[in-house]
Parts: sequence; structure tokens; C-alpha cells
Amino acid sequence: MKLNNNWKIRQFDVGTSRDLEVASPEYIDYFWMTASVPGDVHSTLIERKLIEDPFYGHNDLKCQWVEEKVWWYRNTFEFHDDIKKEDRYELIFEGLDTFATVYLNGVEIGSTENMFIAHTFEVTRELKKGKNTLAVKFDPIHVHVKEKVQYYWSGFSKKRIWTRKAQSHYGWDWGPRLVAAGIWKDVCLKKRTFAKIDHVFAKTISISPEKAIVEVDIEIGKHVKEKEYEAMISLANEEDCFSTKVKVNGKKATAKVEVTNPKLWWTHDIGEPNLYQLNIELFADGVRIDERCESFGIRTIEVQRRDEEGNHCFTFVLNGEKVFAKGANWIPIDSFIGSVPDSRYKHLIKMSKDANMNMLRVWGGGIYEKDVFYEECNRLGILVWQDFMFSCALYPDYNKNFMANVREEVAHVVKRLRNHPCLAIWCGNNENDWLYEALFSSGEITHPFYGEKIYHELMPELLEELDPTRLFWPSSPFGGNDHNSREQGDTHNWQVWHGNIEPRTFGEPQTVDYTIEGLSFKNFKKDTTAFASEFGMHASSNRFTLERNIPKDQFFWGSEELAYRNKDIHHPKGILLMEGYTGVPGDLDEYISFSMLTQAEGLKFGIEHYRRNKPHTSGALFWQLNDCWPGTSWSVIDYYLLPKASYHYARKFFSPILLSLDHVPGKDISIWVVNDKLENYEDEIELAVYDFNGEKVFSTQWSVSIEANVAKKVDVIMEQEALRGLPPESAVMIIRSKNNKTYENIYYFRDQKDMGLGESELSVEINREKNELSVSTNVLARMVTIEMDIEQLVIEDNFFDLLPGETKTMKVEQAQGKEIPWESLRVKAINSVKTIVAEG
Repeated sequence: MKLNNNWKIRQFDVGTSRDLEVASPEYIDYFWMTASVPGDVHSTLIERKLIEDPFYGHNDLKCQWVEEKVWWYRNTFEFHDDIKKEDRYELIFEGLDTFATVYLNGVEIGSTENMFIAHTFEVTRELKKGKNTLAVKFDPIHVHVKEKVQYYWSGFSKKRIWTRKAQSHYGWDWGPRLVAAGIWKDVCLKKRTFAKIDHVFAKTISISPEKAIVEVDIEIGKHVKEKEYEAMISLANEEDCFSTKVKVNGKKATAKVEVTNPKLWWTHDIGEPNLYQLNIELFADGVRIDERCESFGIRTIEVQRRDEEGNHCFTFVLNGEKVFAKGANWIPIDSFIGSVPDSRYKHLIKMSKDANMNMLRVWGGGIYEKDVFYEECNRLGILVWQDFMFSCALYPDYNKNFMANVREEVAHVVKRLRNHPCLAIWCGNNENDWLYEALFSSGEITHPFYGEKIYHELMPELLEELDPTRLFWPSSPFGGNDHNSREQGDTHNWQVWHGNIEPRTFGEPQTVDYTIEGLSFKNFKKDTTAFASEFGMHASSNRFTLERNIPKDQFFWGSEELAYRNKDIHHPKGILLMEGYTGVPGDLDEYISFSMLTQAEGLKFGIEHYRRNKPHTSGALFWQLNDCWPGTSWSVIDYYLLPKASYHYARKFFSPILLSLDHVPGKDISIWVVNDKLENYEDEIELAVYDFNGEKVFSTQWSVSIEANVAKKVDVIMEQEALRGLPPESAVMIIRSKNNKTYENIYYFRDQKDMGLGESELSVEINREKNELSVSTNVLARMVTIEMDIEQLVIEDNFFDLLPGETKTMKVEQAQGKEIPWESLRVKAINSVKTIVAEG
């Protein structure tokens, strides 16, 4: 039974209470505040209005006292079972954050020091008939780490290296320091009779069109040995069921299930993510005593490291087919992870699919995600790059207790996640190998590479035993002469935004170029990486998001509160990027528009380059998909799940069929088609050039037949020929499918700051019955922006360019089914005369 209800919490100062007294069933907690489980302390205090919203203004600083306190949770539940000698009862906490001591009926049953794993306590003798009292004490972090060494290299906090909790709780360059505590996952009491299913490992051994072999390893825990144990394993979909039975000798058994005419699991962009239900039933002397049921996808996954000619590559191969990985890096969905409803996860992952992403990287400074994350990726056909939770720091691998904690964590996580078909790769850490070597070479780090034993000894040893079916990659980035070398492995391109000067080699200091040219997104074109697993640039959150979290008297460009939204301390980077493309903003409206447009065009520029470089380049995962708070960051979807311009661009630049132009101002225009699908692409495509009044001045067409899974240059056109005498700052290019088989793609001959846009007058029509919005314009409208005052607004398209003579109609919805606030509608373009506001 679940024990998520009836919890209360209260704070104490360190050392002011006796633990056994507070844990006692007789202790009076009548006036304690009620709390939600799963959840956390901060969310409870926010709900009770005991702290102000930490996301508003500088309020996060006001509530840092929370992490200094001892927090107790207490609960009572009724228990009336007749306990038999063959029964055992387990109290399971799926997630405790982090240094917790657990008491049942006044008895200390154990303590924990790892947020990432479930904790199970056998409590058969401690249970009582009737009322039972459960208490959990959470110590503040400083109690456990204040005497630990804290001068090693560790970004954002020195204490975090000793704590196995979300590293980003201590603050990062995209989020505030909010060190959460509490019961952040489910609590339950489970009855075990004779034995239980401990672990299951199902893996696809072979695939042919007629038959697939799935091997299932089962591990049981038994407290009664004098029984004959059997397991029934079945794989079923809507049409078929395939099953087998196996005896369990000792604690382990292995069975093979033959599946005829298997329906394979594919990413959504190249096939169907077909799923089977894997069901394991455990029998003792013919009586069913336990059951495990989960989704399973029949598929094979590998990472090809050398191509057919023997050259270095880094290509994911799904069911024998090479996949270009298109997607983003995923950070924790909220600063307060335990309180996030599953619906928020589902909507964000659906948004990823709708933007044609086929891979998400779970970044190594957050958490191993909740079950709903992997289940939705399974269901929607999105691969997962899974980091282990070590990031941007040295970790004390010389400490025996710490290493034992890490070993338990890695084993637990691998066993928990290895059956998910979406899971494509295990990665040891985020940037530790690369940054250690670079900073050591620069003289900024003088210590040994603490943590190396984790990623290069402990993890590969455990994964060889627990999951040999996937590549273990020690770090991201990794490979070559410089772990961020473009010659092999995966890379993080932080030349754009951070100004890193590449290439470098082992032993050379990392240098930077903080100039317009050094930071420019045009530098993406120099990148010959095999796999780009991080790159990106900032953009403002949507106006609605900023307005809700910045005091009115500070709601202007250049204010201290606006700067506080940006946790990357090198604020000039964003200005330099805008200066190079849009020009420097003069007010807040321009900052929102210019930063969004620069991010969108910059990501488009880089990702289209990477995709044209297929097959040598085999992946582009930008930084980052989402935000954990309403700030300014690299995200393309802000905290309220409102897309930035880049999100809508992503639907087009990640499309399985990409029509693109490779063009440098003043140079020839190359026409490209990228076909990621597993069948040929046949179409008629057109390149057309228009002036800003909508007159077509040039057009040429091609009949194309593009083989499956290739990138191909179709033709080259001279810029002068395409312009037909038009000034380059007054023309726009559109490449499109004449049969509407893929998105059209829009390009300009010159950067935004150099364009001669006229003043656009927008016309807007609303159909409230159909929840539709139509927009038209008199001259080309640059980045038409539709805004309303509501979270999780879903607009069919937004931040688009519009030619005169065209009317664009979009469906408008709210993800949770709430009414559309048409009265708050605002529509504008970068070059519009005025913002259109809904009447009434």
C-alpha cells in the first residue's frame, strides 16, 4: 500500500531536539503543517505562504535559511494484516533527499545518504496492528560535509562533491541555489510472501523479419528456501502473446522468448515505436506470489565508432539503421523536482517529439529522471543519452565510504533503467575529463584527477556485468587529442557563446576570444565534429514569464532584476552575439526579440551545417531544451513551457526531410536536401527570391530523387543571379517543396542588422469557436510574435516570417485544456508599426 498521505513537517535548529523523542509515537505533532508526498520542504512552505515565491525577484536569497534547518516528516497509517511466518514486509522510500534517518514506531530502522536511489527497510517485526507512526529526519547538508575537504575544483559549490543529490540544487549557470530536502518520490509498504522479484533484465538478442529472440534474466530474493520457484515470462501486444516458463534455481534464472513477426521499436521520425508488455510472474509451489509488468521494445542499439572506410565516427545504429541524432539536453524540470506533476513531463516530452527531436540527453548534474520521463520517451519514440550524475567537479574517489555509495548508486540506476528501449547510451559524467585536463594544463587545477576511478574503473566494471548491451562512454565530451577534439568521439562546441578557441591539444591551455567574431554563431560552420552533444546560446524568456517574476519598477532593459534572471556571470556574451547579428537592443522589447531571433537563427545555422555534414557528423543535441525556473538561459522552452522562437525553428531544422541553403553573404548559394528517412525522397522543389513587397523576382525548380538516409547537394546558384538586380539587404529566399512534403525554409541574403525592412502593418482575425488565429501583412513581417497571458500555450506556429499576400492561420490550445485568454492577445513583428491587441 502507498503511504503518500497524511504527512506533516516541522523544522528544528540543529541540536535542539532529541531524535528518539520526535520520532516517538507519543510525540504530539498536532500543530505541525501538512505536506504533500512526493514533494519537498520548499514547496510546502510556499503553499503555506511561509516563504515568498523563490522565483520572484531576489526571493531565493530570502529562503536560504531553509537549507540550514533540520526537517522532520511524520505520518501515521493503519495496519491490520495477520502476519504469517512466510510473510515479510518492506517499507520502501523511492526517493529521500538526501541525509535522512527513518523511524518506525520509535525505532530507528536506518539512514540514507543518496537522493538518487530507492531505500528499502524490512520492518515485519516493527509493524503493529492498528496505528503505526513513521518519522523521517532530514539533516541539513552542512552537518555532513562541513568537516570534508572543500577546496578541490568544483563549479558553483564546493560542498556538492560529497553529496549524492542533484548537483544543480547548489546553483548553476542557468538556475538559482535552492538546496531542496524532503520525500521526493513515493513511499509504500509491500508484503512479500516466500520471495519477491528483485530485478529483471530483458534484452533483444537477435532480430529478423520472421523472428526476434528476447532474453530475460530474472533475479529473486527469497526468505523461504524450501519451495519450488518458477517464473512465467510473456511478451504481448494487441495481436499476439508469446510466453515461456522457467525454473528458478538459487536466485537467478534466464529464459528466451521467441517473438514471431516482431514489431520493432523505432524512433518516431523513421518508424513506429512499437511496444510490447513484458510480464513476469513468480510462483512458489504453483502459487503466484509476485508480478512485474513493464513496457518493452524489441530493438537493437549500438554506437558505431569506425565507418566502413575505417574513419572515426560516432553514429547511433538502431535495428541496423544509422540514425542522425536530433535533439537537446534535458536539465531538471524544476528546482523543486519532487512536486512536479507527471502532466508537466508528458507535455514537455510531447513538445520535443512535435519539434522532430529523436534524442534527449539527460545531463549529468541533475537527476536520473522519474519513471514517467522514460515511459514517455518509450511511447513517443525518443532515444535517451543517459549521463551519470557527476558534473564539472573533482569527486573524492579516494574515500572508501563515498565510493561504496557511488557503487550502490550505479548498480541501482542501471538495474532500474536498463529495460527501457529508449535508453541508448550510458555516459560517465559531464565535462569532467575535458575540463580537468584543460584546467590542469592552464595551471588552474593542481590536484590529481579525483573521480577518474569512478568513470574509468568502477562504472565500466559494473556495466560490463549489469548491462553489456549499450556503449559505456566515460565522459561527454570524450575522445581524441583533447577530450573535446573534433577528430573523434563527441564534442561540446563552446566556441560559440563562450568564445573557446578550438582546436587545442592535450597540454595546451584553453584560451578564449571574447569578440563579436570569436563568439559568432557563424563559427559553427568550422566545426567538423562527428557528434555535437552540446552547443547553444541564450535567449530571453517570453514576456509573460518575465512579467510574473520581475517587480514592475525593475521591468526594463538594464535593470538589476533582469540581470538576476541570467545566472551566467559573463553577461557581455549575449550582447556580443546580438551585436553581430541583430544589433544591440535599446529596450526590453528589443532585447526579448533580438535575443530570441539570434538564438533561433544561430541554432538553425549550426544544426543545418551539422546535418549537411552527414554522415561524418551523426548528431546534434543543442543546449538546452528546458528551464528549472523562470530565468534567461540557453533553453528553447521557458519555465512556463512557453516556446521561444528557437523551438518553432526546431520543428523545421529537425524535420526528417530538410531543404536548406548553404550561403555566405556575397558568395554562391548551395541547395541541399537532407533525407533522414529510410526510403527515397522524390519531389519537386523550388528556390524563389522575393522583394519585401512580396514580388517574386527569381525562381528555379528541380526534380529531386534523394536516396534514403543521405545528405546531398542539389545545385549551386550565383548570388547575383538570384538577386536579379535587387539590393541584397532587400530580398528574401524561400526553398520549398512544390508538393508540400516538408517545411519551407526562409533565408536572407544579409544579417538582420543590415536588412532594409519596411514597416509592417499586421492584420489579425480571431475565430474563437475554432480557436484559430489568422495573420496577414502589407510588407514582409519579420518574426511575427503571438503572445497571451497563460502558461503552456500551444500555438501551431509562432515567431514566423510572413510575406504580403499570404494569410497564415494557426490553431491555438492550452495544454491542460484551459480556456484561451483571447483578451490578452498581442501580435507584433520586429518591424511592425504597432502591436495588435485583442479588442475587449
